[in-house]
Amino acid sequence: MKYNSHQLNFLGRMFSVKFLRVLTVLLGVFSSVLLLASQARSAPALEYRLQNFELRGYTEAVSSLFEAWEEHSGNTIQPQEKRRVGLKVYTSSGPGLCTSKNLVRAVIGSLVDRGYAPRDIFLIDINGAWMRESGFLPPLSARDETFYGHEVQVINSGDYFHPTWYYDSPVPPREHYLPGITPMVQEFVEEDPGAERRLPEDRKSFIPASLVLDVDFWINLPAISDHEMLILNGALVNATLWNASNTLRFFHSPANAPVAVAEMAAIPELRATWSFNIVSLEKYQFIGGPQFNSLYTVSDNLVILSEDPVLVDSYMISRINKWRDRYRFPLIPKEVSMLAYAEQLGVGSRDLSPGRIITVR
Repeated sequence: MKYNSHQLNFLGRMFSVKFLRVLTVLLGVFSSVLLLASQARSAPALEYRLQNFELRGYTEAVSSLFEAWEEHSGNTIQPQEKRRVGLKVYTSSGPGLCTSKNLVRAVIGSLVDRGYAPRDIFLIDINGAWMRESGFLPPLSARDETFYGHEVQVINSGDYFHPTWYYDSPVPPREHYLPGITPMVQEFVEEDPGAERRLPEDRKSFIPASLVLDVDFWINLPAISDHEMLILNGALVNATLWNASNTLRFFHSPANAPVAVAEMAAIPELRATWSFNIVSLEKYQFIGGPQFNSLYTVSDNLVILSEDPVLVDSYMISRINKWRDRYRFPLIPKEVSMLAYAEQLGVGSRDLSPGRIITVR
């Protein structure tokens, strides 16, 4: 088909307008990523030594860490436009290795002290049965679906998804548990070959829209262990693979799992509301994870807070390696693919130089 000069001029103008519009959108996204990356790279890890693991001890720790974070970041923890805060807990290893409930209560208390109403704060995790077994939901006989009166959201209920917010990957789904195996043990059978395909839905891992659209910010509260595929089950994994639907497929894919974690953690809209990470070292596992094993679970009287999940995970690897060295287990290597990919995408920095670890008193 031939075009005359007038048609070519018109098409050229149309192409220029469309190109400029696309370029403007891309530049906006790129600048947002650069801003988040620069903030994460400069963010320190704030370290507080606990007096004890009781609620009072955690309350003192969280209050001090919040104040220190406000001082270092220049931001203030207070109600904003949405007047909602989400707390992403971890329960996938069962009650033996989950987010400390006293830590969660202390975080809630500090948020209430800063102006949030109790109804403004909700907990969220991947699976309701796991949350119930870990004590974040009461027994079914109690006829209550809250944590001390606070809303609890279950990601896999499907109630919190939006068609816009998902991570796309061609890795096939693995959704079926072996008969008689509890959900805490991550073993699966191959997908039924006779099952009806749901493409392109099989490619999508939906992120809870409540953490993107409904909150001023959300806080990541992981528990820590090593991981056969990902090396570490920590801040990055709790905020990504344990924070979306259809992600069990990645836990059997050592080549794709680190990439999925890094790419999901770099989603600008998720990063925009992901305020910081708080990790209690009350209980963490240095080998054999993520399945809980009390023989390899240790404790340090420390709580750390940082905006940088890559720094948090690097810090925890250094802690884990101290225990592995003590008991003569192989050390986690310096080069961890998941952390390297996340650093390349601007999620954070692996730099553990002394100036990045700040003791809070």
